Amino acid sequence: MCRWPLLLLWGLLPGAAAAAAAAGGSGRALPHRTLLDSEGKYWLSWGPRGGGLAFRLEVRTAGYVGFGFSPTGAMASADIVVGGVAHGRPYLQDYFTNANRELKKDAQQDYRLEYAMENSTHTIIEFTRELHTCDINDKSITESTVRVIWAYHHEDVGEAGPKYHDSNRGTKSLRLLNPEKTSVLSTAIPYFDLVNQDVPIPNKGTTYWCQMFKIPVFQEKHHVIKVEPVIQRGHESLVHHILLYQCSSSFNDSVLDYGHECYHPNMPDAFLTCETVIFAWAIGGEGFSYPPHVGLSLGTPLDPRYVLLEVHYDNPTYKEGLIDNSGLRLFHTTDIRKYDAGVIEAGLWVSLFHTIPPGMPEFRSEGHCTLECLEEALEAEKPSGIHVFAVLLHAHLAGRGIRLRHFRKGEELRLLAYDDDFDFNFQEFQYLKEEQTILPGDNLITECRYNTKDRARMTWGGLSTRNEMCLSYLLYYPRINLTRCASIPDIMEQLQFIGVKEIYRPVTTWPFIIKSPKQYKNLSFMDAMNKFKWAKKEGLSFNKLVLSLPVNVRCSKTDNAEWSIQGMTALPPHVERPYKAEPLVCGTSSSSSPPRNHPLEMLLCFMVLCSLLHSTHLWS
Repeated sequence: MCRWPLLLLWGLLPGAAAAAAAAGGSGRALPHRTLLDSEGKYWLSWGPRGGGLAFRLEVRTAGYVGFGFSPTGAMASADIVVGGVAHGRPYLQDYFTNANRELKKDAQQDYRLEYAMENSTHTIIEFTRELHTCDINDKSITESTVRVIWAYHHEDVGEAGPKYHDSNRGTKSLRLLNPEKTSVLSTAIPYFDLVNQDVPIPNKGTTYWCQMFKIPVFQEKHHVIKVEPVIQRGHESLVHHILLYQCSSSFNDSVLDYGHECYHPNMPDAFLTCETVIFAWAIGGEGFSYPPHVGLSLGTPLDPRYVLLEVHYDNPTYKEGLIDNSGLRLFHTTDIRKYDAGVIEAGLWVSLFHTIPPGMPEFRSEGHCTLECLEEALEAEKPSGIHVFAVLLHAHLAGRGIRLRHFRKGEELRLLAYDDDFDFNFQEFQYLKEEQTILPGDNLITECRYNTKDRARMTWGGLSTRNEMCLSYLLYYPRINLTRCASIPDIMEQLQFIGVKEIYRPVTTWPFIIKSPKQYKNLSFMDAMNKFKWAKKEGLSFNKLVLSLPVNVRCSKTDNAEWSIQGMTALPPHVERPYKAEPLVCGTSSSSSPPRNHPLEMLLCFMVLCSLLHSTHLWS
């Protein structure tokens, strides 16, 4: 019971408050730290503590600080904690909001105050919470994206509750259970940049810009051990994602002279040789550090000499006159690690054959990395397979959740990665807590959930942010000759669902044209799908059909060649034993019950308090 007065008094002692602010709180190390606002006033640190998480808020205010978890990033239906130091006494209260954003004190108080300090400029609060409290007003914390919300006020909480925070508020998506990054790079480690130079961004919603670069010539093997995004200041929301592809090495440096819009009829032929993804970054992500035993190899005959930087620009307001200079920074070393890293792109081949009806609160798509592809490509890795250490999950605006499922001999294993609260504006590699092994004969499914309730027309697979994707990028070792393991569903059975009977053959146009029945005659298959009267019942039936359709296998090598399995038809796997997740376990701490006040402890505290106040001349 003594610790709160003692901690507060320590903060009031001469010089101690400044030291506390510099240390960032109680001095306990928290591995993760991020700035939540744009003005440098609100810092969040966090890390594991027992079976839950510990949080530290460092805020430039002498009033209250608020922090919470929200399903959408807004105030409605949020789980909120409010704390501060008022009249020398710390406080921390568990609140929640209903659907109308009304703030209510939670009957079950699940946040435990660990430390509090206030000086003339800052308030620092530390507290802990279990991951799963089993309180209907609290949000469970999982490995999915968490939308944290924050606020502060210059006054402390009064009897009427917290005053309205005005514009001192915000939201940020985070992955709170990401493992701690253990490797800290020396500031002297060499690097090189692959950065666009003065790219003019068209005044249209989506632009993919491609630029070829030559990797620096190394006299010996190097390993890239960290990759950071280099985003032009002010363009953080413009640059949606960046892919780095390995290209053919049979070029000369003339291919470096110009960039061009990707996937354009007039783009240089050299771009077509660049199909092997060697790194991926997406909006909201930070730098990626490889594990201590793995690196991206450069400098050997098997490694890239030329690479293609593909930058996806998202300009929904059609802003004019934008010039961008963004790209990637690669840190490298001659201190070679044990394994070379590789990347496999798995999921749904980006194609118009990926179809999602309008008006659906939930629609599920699946992309298959089939056992036939993995059996052939991993033949040389028998029996040990490959080891996945990180995964990037990728979809577009309609995406709500993504899961990378793993199957072996009819049994579903633990999920490789998942995000049940996908945020289009926050995509980064998930470090796996434990490396997962993929063996020859395994198969993977990238499963995506979409919401198209606000759309009146079909959503198609494609490059635009209004189109959709369903992809997972697996970082693994040892590197093998496999760059893409994906699928596309059969289109003819999809068309038969809406009543199409015949198309014109041979196919001479794209999208191809329908011959019969009469209501679809001479329409493209896209127009026919949009003409069909979709309702929720039809959408659910169509979803069931699509998930059962045969798929066309895409199985590509790193040198732009294809495995023999490429183009074959396969059926979705029959799962004899689906994975059963362990039930959530509520925290065992008695956080909902206030600590008992023992008279002897209270007396001792009061005596120490008086002594300290007298000795520091703070008693009046």
